[in-house]
Amino acid sequence: MATADDEGTDGAADSVGDDSEGATATTDSDDRYTRKQSVLITGCSSGIGRATAEAFLESNWQVFATARDPADIEDLEDAGCTTLELDVTDPDQVARAVERTVEIGGAIDCVVNNAGYAQMGPLEDVSTADLHRQFDVNVYGPHRLVRAALPHMRAQGAGRIINVSSVAGRISMPGSGAYSGSKFALEAMSDSLRAEVEEFGVDVVVVEPGPVETDFTDRVDEELPESERTPAYETLYELYDEMQLIGGGAGGPFASEPEDVAEAILTASTTPDPPARYPVGPLAQYGVYAQYLPDRLRDAGYALLRKLV
Repeated sequence: MATADDEGTDGAADSVGDDSEGATATTDSDDRYTRKQSVLITGCSSGIGRATAEAFLESNWQVFATARDPADIEDLEDAGCTTLELDVTDPDQVARAVERTVEIGGAIDCVVNNAGYAQMGPLEDVSTADLHRQFDVNVYGPHRLVRAALPHMRAQGAGRIINVSSVAGRISMPGSGAYSGSKFALEAMSDSLRAEVEEFGVDVVVVEPGPVETDFTDRVDEELPESERTPAYETLYELYDEMQLIGGGAGGPFASEPEDVAEAILTASTTPDPPARYPVGPLAQYGVYAQYLPDRLRDAGYALLRKLV
């Protein structure tokens, strides 16, 4: 995939996203005043999260941009965002971020679960502790935000939850088992949640980027096992490097810009009756069809790639 890094919902009377150019929603039944719609975004220190905060800000939303280190997003505060410290693995910080959003914004109209990272490498080389950390950020983190935001959304009778997944959430390649597993889980949870909260006026949408031009790829490389690499998987590590050059890494010919993903997130947040999924980029839009191939054919394709390497 290519998500961002680090680290709702809806206005009381108006449905989420009826006006992407500055949506407003009433805060009481007699329309005594109006307010901007509010969005809480995780992982805004760089890449997709930062671009998403800027996109919502330009569309006249009240933006609550979060990161583990608030110093990383001081410029977003200068631009007009409200910035909050948020590590999605910390339940107390999650609760505080949601409550501050409601307190300052008057409601929480949208949550964008963007925070994430990629633990790559053969599963034999990925420790159980690292696998747990992968799920703690990519799966349990969004779950914490959803649980904290939904009571407010139900009370409002409207809201939207955007979960940033990946094309790797529908297709798993060798060496991506930990990361793909976390994104598969996020996709499954989103499908279930979408049906569970529909009756309350809450929408759940999954955004699925392919490769993206961010420093996410550099962080992926840092998450590859180094000292614990099993020599038997040397070809797989070489295959990973080749795939990064072909289209999965920064600078790859099939990579999208963070702004492309941000635009999809904004659209998913403002479109009435949005589709369940928004794939972004050519590899996401066409690569997902590989999931419909027989397992034998997919496995044969992986074997062919190994031989080419």
